[in-house]
This record gives sequence, structure tokens and C-alpha cells, in this order.
Amino acid sequence: MPSFGTIIWWAGGGLLFYGIWKAGLAMLKSMTSPTPPPPPSGEMRRINVRYRCSVCGVELKMTMAPDEDPPPPKHCLEEMDMIAPIME
Repeated sequence: MPSFGTIIWWAGGGLLFYGIWKAGLAMLKSMTSPTPPPPPSGEMRRINVRYRCSVCGVELKMTMAPDEDPPPPKHCLEEMDMIAPIME
């Protein structure tokens, strides 16, 4: 007859296996679900793009735009440069 410690190890292993199995199935389901359709034209979309003026150094963060890839805004009569997002 197995000892109580062995039974605890087997039960813990079974629970760990079950948790990993469920997490794996959830990840596979999330990868197979289709992407939502794009919003209608003219509707604002959430974005996170940052721009910097190459002349004076002013920075701008754009959070909403009608397109996924909006044209850069102008400052000091020049188009602003896109900068990499800061990891927060």
C-alpha cells in the first residue's frame, strides 16, 4: 500500500497536469477564433502612436484615429517623425 506522501505527490501531479492541459486548450482556442471585422469607415479606432518634431523636439501621442496607420501630423511646418513606443 502506498504511503500518504506518495498519494499527495500523485494528486499534486494530477492537478498540475490538469491545469497545464486546460491552459493549453484555452491557448489553442484563442488562436483559432477569427479576428473581429474592422469597424466601419469613418469610425475612430484606438491606436498608440508617438511622434516627435525634428525641428523643436515637441512630442505627441496619438490615441485615436480614423485609420490604423494615420499620416503623421505637421509641426513647425514639417511632418513629425514616428518614434518607438516607450515600454511601460
